[in-house]
Amino acid sequence: MKPRTVLAIARKEYLHLLRDFRSLYLAFAVPLLLILLFGYALSLDVDDIPTVVVDYDNSVQSRDLIARLDATDYFNITARFTDIAQMARYLDHNWAGLGIVIPPDWRRQLGADRQSPLQLLIDGSDPNYAGLTRSYMLSFFARYNRVQLEDFLNRKGAEPIHPPVDGRIRVWFNEDLESRNFIIPGIIAIIIMIVGAILTSLVIAREYENGTMETLRSLPVTGIELFTGKAIPYFVICLIDVLIAVLMGQLLFDVVIKSSFWLLLLATGVYILVALALGLLISAVTRSQLVANQAAIIITYLPSLLLSDFVFPVVNMPWVLQQVTRLVPATYFIDILNGLYLRGLGLAQLWHSYAVLTIMAAVLMGLNMLVMRREGL
Repeated sequence: MKPRTVLAIARKEYLHLLRDFRSLYLAFAVPLLLILLFGYALSLDVDDIPTVVVDYDNSVQSRDLIARLDATDYFNITARFTDIAQMARYLDHNWAGLGIVIPPDWRRQLGADRQSPLQLLIDGSDPNYAGLTRSYMLSFFARYNRVQLEDFLNRKGAEPIHPPVDGRIRVWFNEDLESRNFIIPGIIAIIIMIVGAILTSLVIAREYENGTMETLRSLPVTGIELFTGKAIPYFVICLIDVLIAVLMGQLLFDVVIKSSFWLLLLATGVYILVALALGLLISAVTRSQLVANQAAIIITYLPSLLLSDFVFPVVNMPWVLQQVTRLVPATYFIDILNGLYLRGLGLAQLWHSYAVLTIMAAVLMGLNMLVMRREGL
């Protein structure tokens, strides 16, 4: 491999990128936009659930219950009605996610030490949102019932009851339980696939469509030289995007890497090679920019977003899809990112994911060489 030839091909690709506004926009503007959107807009945390109340009892106890509920971080009492039809209207129009109906004799039942039922109406159109709302309510009423039981025993003169099991919870790694702490690192894998795979999927196909592939065959250029020269500009762009994403994550969202920054660069470099090799392979096989672009989205971007344990947990997927996720490079890169950002792990714990990415890069580059050799390069 001649360095002069590689640099000449890389220079040609750089000039093309500088003259192609759409490629520059996809290379720099879209990653920045994704970081801002995913960081600010995408949140898996459920809090301040809009709640409406119909209090037929209107007693001191019912108002105290509502006040306690509104004082939590999870519920926000947005409206109080005297008619259940008004509450149903709010739920129908998605203006509230939870409705509470307190019956007229609720205080009397509570004062008589009897069961005092309440009606809770949860909007189940979003199962995840509804499930968390239900869990929050069960936890709230468990604490409320414990307080009521203690008051009852105190009135009866009983000794204080100490629960036999005292569960003391401590959260490791993501102590604040903020979803952005794993969303921001995960978006780095998506950015690399967008810039690395989707952009490079047009490189070889463009040579076919412009009729310049025959010229390349007539030049003293080997397949490895063409592959390396075409990949260098996009490798640099991907690396710049990753560094910007790391910096923005720290400055805007206070997401700081806990482990070694150099291990992050090592994993990023290998993952970029995987993305570039995959994009160039798609480009060489399809020979059409339109087909290559669509294939790159289906093969690289969508699996990286949906099947990489980034947004949707792999353990909840069917067994067949769980096996498919093993073929998605982003699965291993996100595992490395979570280990470096959240868990503070090192190479001794993450070597398996590093090794799999390295093997994927070698296999994809080998396939590219076979395709280039078939084309006479």
